[in-house]
This record gives sequence, structure tokens and C-alpha cells, in this order.
Amino acid sequence: MKQYIVDAFTDQPFSGNPAAVCVMEQWPCEESMKRLARENNLSETAFIVKEEEGYHLRWFTPATEVELCGHATLASAYVIFNYYDTDAEEVIFNTMSGKLIITRRNNLYQMDFPMYELKEIPVDDQMEQAFGIRPLKAVLGLDLVCVFDTEEQVRNMRPDQELLTKLPGRIQNATAQGKESDCVSRSFCPKLGIVEDPVCGSAHTQIAAYWSHVLGKKTVHAYQASERGGHLYCELRDDGRINISGAAVPVAVSELIAKL
Repeated sequence: MKQYIVDAFTDQPFSGNPAAVCVMEQWPCEESMKRLARENNLSETAFIVKEEEGYHLRWFTPATEVELCGHATLASAYVIFNYYDTDAEEVIFNTMSGKLIITRRNNLYQMDFPMYELKEIPVDDQMEQAFGIRPLKAVLGLDLVCVFDTEEQVRNMRPDQELLTKLPGRIQNATAQGKESDCVSRSFCPKLGIVEDPVCGSAHTQIAAYWSHVLGKKTVHAYQASERGGHLYCELRDDGRINISGAAVPVAVSELIAKL
């Protein structure tokens, strides 16, 4: 079985967010997928099986299966478009988060994602202690989004991973308005067994929604300010969903010898 390593949300190898993608004829047992995800030790390993309509897609971190992952969806779409259905302009993934449609748009791949209701919650001392800086505001959906005063605060913070696990949300995000992009963010995922996700597509269903409201615009150019860095181009739609687009570049194609 082949495994592909693809860097997502970038057009340069060894930047963006790397994901492993396995395209299979049938599903192995869940424990085998968890073991391979731990072996890869990337933030996500994606597993794909062809169905009558589209593909079934599942995502695993080194610790657990997750219900939505943006960068591994982008990486999976890159693999399908470039190695399997090379004439296709659209691919459908059936997932825990419903049907996801990915469209090829010149050099970008546009993903059709669900959005999550956001509610403002009080900023408290626990947030300040976890991030090392007191947020200006906090909103909660599937993930926690904490808003800070400056881009430099977000770029330079060194949060306490143990304290982050005590905060609400699947992922704990820090964001501020950007100088060269609409917003700059970082995503910390200790609850998922990941210290920091280099570029988190699913978190931007909420980060982009927040900045869209604040900035009064439907399109948001987001930059993830991790060490690897990556760009996300987000567009809020009138039907309550969001398009998130990004580039992707392959890094490796390997043959798995061990039996799953």
C-alpha cells in the first residue's frame, strides 16, 4: 500500500502542514490505523477508501480519531487529483462531519466546510495563565479562539501545554489582526496529542468566521504563524458554510511493508 506525504497550505516543500495520506481498497481495523498514525507522528494521517459516490475519509492524530481536519483533507484531495482521478475537477469525501466537496481552482484546492456556532465566553485567569498573556476576548465553538492585542504577542507566546488542556474546546487557538494578512493565528492541540498544529484548516472555520464579523468582510486571508507557516484563503458563504482554499505540494511517496 502506498503512503503519500503532502505539505498543505503551502507551495513550498518543508513548510505548511504535513499530512500522511493512505488510499486503500478496504478498511483495516481501527487499532491498525491508530498504530500507523502514531508511527508517522504527524499531526494527522488520513485514510481513504473509494465508495460508489466519492471517497470515505477518516483522520487520525497520534492520539485519536478526529471529526474534522482541514490540512489532511487538502492533502487527501491533492493525492486523489494528482495520482488517482487526474481528470477530475471535484472530489467528494464522506466524513464524520458530513459530505465535503473539494474543487480544483487553478493552483489552489477549495474545500467546502461546515461552520460552528460561536459564542463569546468570559476571559478568565486560567486563559491568561495558559497562554502567558491575557486575551482581549474569547469565543467558543468546536474550538476555543482567544483574541489578543497584537500579532507579535501571538507569534512570540509560549503557552503552558498542561494548562491548555484545562481550557474548553477541542483546540486552543490564539489570534490577532495581522499586518500583511487579515489575521495571524496559532493552534495548540494538547488534547489531541499535538503540541502545536502548524496550519489548522478546521480551526479556521471559526477563526475566519470571527474575523469576518469583526472586519465586515466575507473573504479572510489568514496566516498561521507557526514555525513552518501557511496561508489559508477563507470565504464565508450565505448558506452558513465556509470555503477554505490553499495550495499543496508533495514531499514523498512510500510503500508500506507492514500489514495493517
